Amino acid sequence: IIPAQPAPGPEFSNANYAPGNQVPYGYPQQAPQNYQAMGVTNATGYGFHVQGMSPVPPGFAVPPIQNQPVKEGTIWMPVPPLLPNCPPGLEYLTQIDQILIHQQIELLEALTGFETKNKYEIKNTLGQRVYFAAEDTDCCTRNCCGPSRPFTLRITDNLGHEVITLERPLRCSSCCFPCCLQELEVQAPPGTPVGYVVQNWHPCLPKFTIQDEKRMDILKIIGPCVVCSCCEDINFEVKSVDESCGVGRISKQWTGFVKEAVTDADNFGITFPMDLDVKIKAVMIGACFLIDFMFFEHAGDRKQRTGVWQ
Repeated sequence: IIPAQPAPGPEFSNANYAPGNQVPYGYPQQAPQNYQAMGVTNATGYGFHVQGMSPVPPGFAVPPIQNQPVKEGTIWMPVPPLLPNCPPGLEYLTQIDQILIHQQIELLEALTGFETKNKYEIKNTLGQRVYFAAEDTDCCTRNCCGPSRPFTLRITDNLGHEVITLERPLRCSSCCFPCCLQELEVQAPPGTPVGYVVQNWHPCLPKFTIQDEKRMDILKIIGPCVVCSCCEDINFEVKSVDESCGVGRISKQWTGFVKEAVTDADNFGITFPMDLDVKIKAVMIGACFLIDFMFFEHAGDRKQRTGVWQ
C-alpha cells in the first residue's frame, strides 16, 4: 500500500507544487552581510536593528535551484509566501538587503543615438532576478525631452504581475528653478501610492527626500558634488532625516571604458537594512531610477549631466 501524500497547506498557492518534489516558494534568503561588497564599511551604523533570519524553516528542505522559476533562460528568485500588511509582490523585499539593477543594452540606441525604452533587470546578490522593469513612454517624448522626460516605469514580478509603478511628471532638473524640482511617485500595487522621492534644492549637491504615502519625511539621499568619475563607483548616501547616521547606499557602478563611452546602460547597487519597511525599500528602488535618468542617461549630444547646475 502506497501511503497517501499529504496535501499542501492553505498557504501553498503554487499550482506547480508536487509533494516530495519541491517547495512552492522560497525561504528568506540569508543575504550576505558583506556590505563591503557594495562599498559600505559600517553595517552596524545604519540606525536600524537588522534581524537575523533563518534560511530554512524547521522541517523543510531547501528547494533545488533547478526547481526555481525559469523564464527565457533566466533564473528567478523563488516566490515567497504572502505576508500580512505587505503590498502584493513586495514580499521579495523582506528577504534581501541588497539589490542589483542592470540596465539592458539597446543596440539601436547605441548605434544610432535614437532613444529607446529603458529596460532593467533587478536581481538579488545570488544573481536571481527579483523583478523586471520596463519604461512605458512614447517615441516623441523620449526623443524630444531626453533624460528630463516624464515616464511611467512598470516593475513586474516573475509571474508577470505589475507590482510597482513609478510615475515621474515633467519637471525641471536644475537648481536654477527651485520651485519645480524633480519628483517621483511610487505605487504598490499600481494605483496605490506608498511613497515619494522629492528633489531638494541645494546649490552644489544632489539631494533628495524619501517620503511615505502620507508625505512624511523618512530618509535623505545625498550625492557627490560632481556626479562624474572614472574607474570608480559613484555613491549616493542614504541617511536618516537629520542626516546624522547612514542607512544605506545607492551606487552607480563603473562598467568599463567601452560600455560607459558607447552606451547609457548603467549598473546600480542598492543596500538597505533587512528590516526596513518594504514600502520604503520600494521607494529607494524608485529613487535609484530617478537618479539614473537625472545624471546617467546620456542626452542627444552624448554629454552626461555632472551636477545640479548642468
